[in-house]
Amino acid sequence: MKFPVEGGCDCRYVRYRVSTAPLVVNCCHCRWCQRETGASFALNAVIEADRVTLLCGDPQIIDTPSQSGYGQRIARCPKCWVALWSHYAGSGPATKVLRVGTLDDPDSLRPQAHVFVSSKQPWVQIPPDVPQFAEYYELEQVWSPESLERRRAILPRIEAWQASRTKMRT
Repeated sequence: MKFPVEGGCDCRYVRYRVSTAPLVVNCCHCRWCQRETGASFALNAVIEADRVTLLCGDPQIIDTPSQSGYGQRIARCPKCWVALWSHYAGSGPATKVLRVGTLDDPDSLRPQAHVFVSSKQPWVQIPPDVPQFAEYYELEQVWSPESLERRRAILPRIEAWQASRTKMRT
C-alpha cells in the first residue's frame, strides 16, 4: 500500500488521511470487539495519532467500557455513527487504532497477527502463515524493528498518559 491513504465514514461527513504505514495491523477476535462491531472480529491498524489528519467533519468521542476496566474512547461520525478509530487505554491519545474497513482501500492492509483467538468464532479460519495468539502478544513477536523504533519515539507520551490514568482511578 502506498501512503498517504484516505478513509472516512459512510456518509462522508468525516474524512481523514493516514500519512504512513501503521505500526501494526491486528485482527482481534475478543468478545468485546465482537459485541462492539456486531461482527466476528475487528481489523485494527495501530498508528501514531499525529500521522492521522482529520480532513473534514468532527467525530464524536464516545467512552465505552472494556475488559481492562479502563475503557476506550471511540471516534464515531455524529451523523452515520460509523466507528472510525479508538484510543485504547494502553496508549491513550498517543495512538489511534483505525478501523481498517473505513479506509477507501481496506483490502491493502492485511492482518499481521490474530489476537484473542481463544474467543474467536469456531468457523473463522485463520491462514496458517499469519501468527495467532490465544490472548495478546509481546510486541517484539510481531512488530517490525521500524515499528518498535517508532513506538519508542512516542513512549514518553504513552507513559505520561498511563501515569495520568492511574491517578484518575485512585
